Amino acid sequence: MSTHQPTTHQPTTPQSTTHQPSTTLRDLSGLDDRAPKLSDCVLIMIDFQNTYRTGVMALEGAEEALAAGARLLERARAAGTPVIHVINDGGENTPYDIRAHIGAISDEVAPADGEAVVVKQFPNSFHLTELEKTLTGLGAAPGSGKDLVLAGFMTHMCVNYTAQGAFNLGYRPTVVAETTATRALTAPDGAVLPAAALQAAALTAVTDLFGVVVPTVDALPA
Repeated sequence: MSTHQPTTHQPTTPQSTTHQPSTTLRDLSGLDDRAPKLSDCVLIMIDFQNTYRTGVMALEGAEEALAAGARLLERARAAGTPVIHVINDGGENTPYDIRAHIGAISDEVAPADGEAVVVKQFPNSFHLTELEKTLTGLGAAPGSGKDLVLAGFMTHMCVNYTAQGAFNLGYRPTVVAETTATRALTAPDGAVLPAAALQAAALTAVTDLFGVVVPTVDALPA
């Protein structure tokens, strides 16, 4: 008779691991992550509409982001940086009705005489709009050496997709984080994803490949 006793497998406790960030696709591609000089750029102000300040589409941190956007706009104008305002037209009687106060560009960042306004209907500000043509007219065609600075609403939507659109056309976009804001959303598992988490995720996704992100207006060299 065998006297061999069965081996009892003791549960093992997983060793704690420290998560390290992965190498970005920008690094793998050898892309430049330095912040551009504002004077060497075109500023694109995306959807700074009253839509996002009140009502169903109100964003967390919208007022602070708008104030930062106004500071950035003031700096750009003082530096002689061309400015393009983008506005989303959702049609009459919608939160994006550009014919009504709710969809208008906020007074704090209203276009000055001579500043272009591009109307869009998709998250990517380049899609079926005059944006690329307007940039070319300002001497900022892809490959011209002119960078784009992006500011506005919403971080995970039009800012993110405009950064992708710019990258796909050959531009090097830079997003100014404090000029952007978003809102809490329900995740696929039913949990609520806080606005701050979505904001961080959206900006991080941009930095993986599509562009540079600077934290504040003052982080942009003159």
